[in-house]
Amino acid sequence: MDCLIELKNLVKYFDAIKAVDDISFNVQRGEVLGFLGPNGAGKSTTMKMATGFLLPTSGTAKIMGYDVTEKPIQARRKMGYLPEGAPAYGDMTPFEFLTFVAEARGLKGNEIERNIKIVTEKTHIGSVLKQQIETLSKGFRRRVGLAQALIHDPDVLILDEPTDGLDPNQKYEVRKLIQEMAKDKAIIISTHILEEVEAVCTRAIIISQGKITADETPDSLKARSERHNAIYVTVKNDSATIARTTFMQFDTVKRVEKCSENESHVEYIIIPKKGFNLLDQVSTIVRERGWAAGELRVEHGHLDDVFRQITSKTLS
Repeated sequence: MDCLIELKNLVKYFDAIKAVDDISFNVQRGEVLGFLGPNGAGKSTTMKMATGFLLPTSGTAKIMGYDVTEKPIQARRKMGYLPEGAPAYGDMTPFEFLTFVAEARGLKGNEIERNIKIVTEKTHIGSVLKQQIETLSKGFRRRVGLAQALIHDPDVLILDEPTDGLDPNQKYEVRKLIQEMAKDKAIIISTHILEEVEAVCTRAIIISQGKITADETPDSLKARSERHNAIYVTVKNDSATIARTTFMQFDTVKRVEKCSENESHVEYIIIPKKGFNLLDQVSTIVRERGWAAGELRVEHGHLDDVFRQITSKTLS
């Protein structure tokens, strides 16, 4: 595969505080990497070093083979960067700002006009193109920031909280855009929104206290969840007690919890012991006993459970 982003042994100290502690990873063309961690974990610091906006104490960052410290201009030509807060010149309009960024990127003439039109359509900012940026909502300012990162159609995108401040419809559009661009680019997304990782990322890295604590696919991470392959089952009230007792007798079951109850039904979640799939076993016993289950579904796990599990270990 085509490796576009290479971070090797990145370390960053702020006085005596080690904010980033020996971070190394590569991102290939076609990958969307979700970069996760609690506040203060070192996410933004790592991304700033990856883009050349912050010098590392030690280690290297390369964009398409160009060291961002030794060849910063060549490296930045290949990347688009949406920093935290999406800074822009408030007295400019989005059109003026994008024109300025395009010219700084070396675009000329009709190319500027064409690229502004393309990114305007992609980020849905056409309605505010002639309005001063300082008057825009947080969501529109964020989309203007994304548009400037895309203006030169870079091979590498590094996006810090790209959907911060967007409403649900706008988040959907940005995620859809990221998915469309992913096949031709290497993309890193720093986010606190775990559903975003599931929606668009092919890989996820979790860092805590400046160190990488996990580097896996989202599905692989979800499989670490205690609730991976758990079964939700709804049975009638008159069968609930015997059903729970029966489920607890399975040697593959870790525990059974009541989720909800109403005048006619009780819902349980049956949590398996690690590595077991309970679906066939549960569905068979429900059918044989005639418990008339109102619902029976499999839980694939929660990223937020795994995130808390991984990061709390490093903080303890």
